[in-house]
Amino acid sequence: MTASGSPLGSGALVRLVAAREVSTRLRDKTFLVGSAVMLLLIVGLLAFQVVVNSGSDDSRIGVTGDAGRLGPALQAQGEVLGLDVTVVELGDDAAARTAVEDEDVDAAVLGGTGADPELVLRESDPTLEALASGAVGAVALDGVLAEAGVDPGDLPQVTVTALDEDSAAAGQRTVVAIVGVVMLYSLIILFGQFVAQGVVEEKSSRVVELLLATMRPWHLLAGKILGLGALGLAQIALIAVIGVTGALALDVVDVPGDLIGTVAWVLFWFVLGYALFASLFAVAASLVSRQEDLGSVLTPASLVLIVGFLIAVQAASSPSGTLAVVTSFVPGFSPMVMPVRQAAGDVALWEVGVAVLLMLVAVALVIRLGGRVYSGALLRTSGKTRLKDALRAGRA
Repeated sequence: MTASGSPLGSGALVRLVAAREVSTRLRDKTFLVGSAVMLLLIVGLLAFQVVVNSGSDDSRIGVTGDAGRLGPALQAQGEVLGLDVTVVELGDDAAARTAVEDEDVDAAVLGGTGADPELVLRESDPTLEALASGAVGAVALDGVLAEAGVDPGDLPQVTVTALDEDSAAAGQRTVVAIVGVVMLYSLIILFGQFVAQGVVEEKSSRVVELLLATMRPWHLLAGKILGLGALGLAQIALIAVIGVTGALALDVVDVPGDLIGTVAWVLFWFVLGYALFASLFAVAASLVSRQEDLGSVLTPASLVLIVGFLIAVQAASSPSGTLAVVTSFVPGFSPMVMPVRQAAGDVALWEVGVAVLLMLVAVALVIRLGGRVYSGALLRTSGKTRLKDALRAGRA
């Protein structure tokens, strides 16, 4: 009832239930700890990626003799090999050997511009050997060309043409999509169970009888799904913001636009996936009256989620495979498989449109038929209710 005594409208009742669900979960320590753990996992993943990307690619190379000629050649060769080379000029061969033994330098090139160059290492290292050989060879070639009066700039230059320039960016997008799908899967399971547990708690405590005295069953169902859905969306959006901000700040990704686009699609598919599975979980939970029986009725929907997640992981390596393509259109599987295929760049816009349309149809059917089951089973508080009986009672 409102302050003037008139009954609350449907919208107000739904908002009331939604607000109750949000406030209940925000006071739940388990939910808060779980949210903190997820955020820590994202931060830990970013930190791990930074450590991996900053793996020791720096090399200190000692040089005796003409460091003015050999030093730039070593640095140029280091760029080719992906090494950041620091050239250390040393007085003589003995000083160079001592510097290597004392680990002041990683290696030393002795007489690199002379007739008998030598590379001193603590132990064999193919990368440093290739670095020294390439630099010494380049200096020797420059000398020969200078004696012959040939300008090195007149030599033919190799033009590099990459046939698949998008492969590296697609790989980064796919990794982001897989991480996003892991979060999507986890949160759909988590919030779907919150919905189911809330339904059973209300049935077992007979609170639902009091609630249904002031509202219709669909008000209760809609409020639960919308309230927890908004909380779930806020949580995954917060994780996404922290992940994207951290990835950009720490230079973990090379293409910011692709990262943001992939994350946006994951959020979109979370909304569709949650709407479908939360409705299924709520309807299934309305068939039982004890928490002990909840697992048996949630198993079918949970198995669909698990299979979809496994297919999504497989689709990362084969996004255009038959299994990935077909399941990306199947409601229930598409929220996890399609984002991975989209990230790999193998999906036409019409395919995404068809998958979204099929998901919307599936959500509408589940809500329509599930609403009847929910209405028919909600007040049956003794044991399990058969699906057929719930449907019959819902039509009455």
